[in-house]
Amino acid sequence: MLDKRQFYIDGQWVAPLAGTDRAVIDPSTEQHFATISLGGQADTDFAVAAARAAFPSWRTSTKTQRIDLVRSIFDVYMRRSDEMGAVISREVGAPLEMSKTQQARTSSSHFTGFLDALETFEFERPLRPDTPHDRILYEPIGVAALITPWNWPMKQIVLKVIPALASGCTAVLKPSEQAPLSAMLFAEIMHEAGVPAGVFNLLNGDGPGVGAQLSGHRDVDVVSFTGSTDAGRAITRAGADTVKRVRLELGGKGANMIFADAHENAVPNGVMRCFNNSGQSCNAPSRMLVEQSRYAQAVEEAKATAEAITVGGTSEVGPHIGPVVNAAQFDKIQTLIASGIKEGARLVAGGLGRPEGIEQGFYVRPTVFADCTPDMTIMRTEIFGPVLSMMAFDTEDEAIAIANDTDYGLTNYVQTANPDRAQRISRDLRSGMVEINEQRRSTGAPFGGMKQSGTGREGGIWGLEEFLEVRAISGWPAD
Repeated sequence: MLDKRQFYIDGQWVAPLAGTDRAVIDPSTEQHFATISLGGQADTDFAVAAARAAFPSWRTSTKTQRIDLVRSIFDVYMRRSDEMGAVISREVGAPLEMSKTQQARTSSSHFTGFLDALETFEFERPLRPDTPHDRILYEPIGVAALITPWNWPMKQIVLKVIPALASGCTAVLKPSEQAPLSAMLFAEIMHEAGVPAGVFNLLNGDGPGVGAQLSGHRDVDVVSFTGSTDAGRAITRAGADTVKRVRLELGGKGANMIFADAHENAVPNGVMRCFNNSGQSCNAPSRMLVEQSRYAQAVEEAKATAEAITVGGTSEVGPHIGPVVNAAQFDKIQTLIASGIKEGARLVAGGLGRPEGIEQGFYVRPTVFADCTPDMTIMRTEIFGPVLSMMAFDTEDEAIAIANDTDYGLTNYVQTANPDRAQRISRDLRSGMVEINEQRRSTGAPFGGMKQSGTGREGGIWGLEEFLEVRAISGWPAD
């Protein structure tokens, strides 16, 4: 049994002041394998005070000093990335090789994106060439509370911690209590890389406790949160009294629009993309909209693809998917699958219960529903599991209307050989991101959504700007 009750505050590991024990459960076995502490108000105050005390010095650090520190963190992180992958695998149930390659190592692109952005970012600049006495300053906002999720724990930590420090802010990280051990390893990496005391602090806790305390804390200047839309609303309300900046990356219900001229692997690739990480991705293409002339074939392809997917343990080798993260998530997914059946969707693969032969662990059968309608619960709710909902469309306008008929607006997907159609649809989709013909976003591109998928952007220059205040000074003396 691992004892991980300590917090990392002011450059050292410390015992909780007002902590309560919490078990960390292996989703593959349902066994308790580690114990952490959930902090109380005294712990939150201690961590925020450490970040506040470190801010005056860190805010005046030079861009060169910050670049050197980020590079140092990056070097240590990559050296320990396989170790990080193994930790993530056990706490969230991702297959080991997938966890090493996708969960841990791909965070390298976020590091390089921020380094590239920082190299060229002008923290002090004239308003225009013809206004030499008007100066624009970009300054760190202050103490940042960073609240991260469990589904892609390290990607989200890197997307928040690195730009916060690179902009000159100091930070208090509260990772998900479902995936705390990877964050604690990240704190070890930060210490080894030489992050100054108080500039980065780690405090475990849950949403109603430490999460709410950080969101409402008068000495926290900005909250950056990734998680559910319901939690995002609560954080926004908590931050309102102190009028702090709140940035949210929330849920999604992405539509994958497959036209008759889409490439031959569009459907199986879409299924695999939806089921990656056991479907636990906010930008999963969980609604597959297929042009009528190709729909019957698409349903058969989706069925065959889902039935070919294997479900297995984290240590097993091969392209399989693991369990979902916990019992509550498993139960939620089962309830939503049941609602799809009850509301009349045609179940073509998977269904209720665990996969055949598996009796322990939070494993879900890869599930595909066909003949869905936009009003069905499975078409409107973020399931966050390996469940795909399919329906047909007749016209381009109908497909756009269905795609946009959602409270969310994170990522949508377009598969077509017609470049004019691809551009036209992309402009009409109400989402922060659109992916055409499986072309992934480049390093440094902004990540974020519209509507109830959140506010703000992460990655590259946009990620830096989330932690900066813009100041205008007139009468600046000429050089």
